[in-house]
Amino acid sequence: MDHSSGGAIGETPYPPVFVGAMKEELDALLGRYPTKMAALLPTLWMVQRERGWVSEEAMVEVSQELELTPAYVKGVVTFYTMYHQHPVGRYFIQVCTTSPCGACGAEKVVETLLEETGCADLGATSPDGRFTVIEVECLGACGFATPIMVNDEFIESVTPEKVSQILSQFK
Repeated sequence: MDHSSGGAIGETPYPPVFVGAMKEELDALLGRYPTKMAALLPTLWMVQRERGWVSEEAMVEVSQELELTPAYVKGVVTFYTMYHQHPVGRYFIQVCTTSPCGACGAEKVVETLLEETGCADLGATSPDGRFTVIEVECLGACGFATPIMVNDEFIESVTPEKVSQILSQFK
């Protein structure tokens, strides 16, 4: 199925990700792997970096580029929590809420983040499009509770009192 021509009447056509410089980057990436399938995870990262999330249409495009089935690609995207399946805010905040962090006040950090970002709920994006806050199982920093990640930036020992200062860095 060619998704470049669009879907139903009146829908905006899907603009392919892998054209021009992105296609060149993909071709270079594929040269580093023994098979196209082996390049699936970094190819999905490319899509997410370029578009902010991995749409159904992007999954189909990736499947075509890597000669995989769309179902296989979707299975990988839905298995890993690192791939966004819907648009998220410019700053994607992950908060560890497992037992050690929970004992150190992670729930209050989450509540403060939701309040100060304007996100109505976990997984929702703030009205200004800047923030999305989610809980995650573990960020691997149990000795520095509560850790958060803002996009790719790791921040340790977050308390509710530090949230305002942390958020002020992300405008």
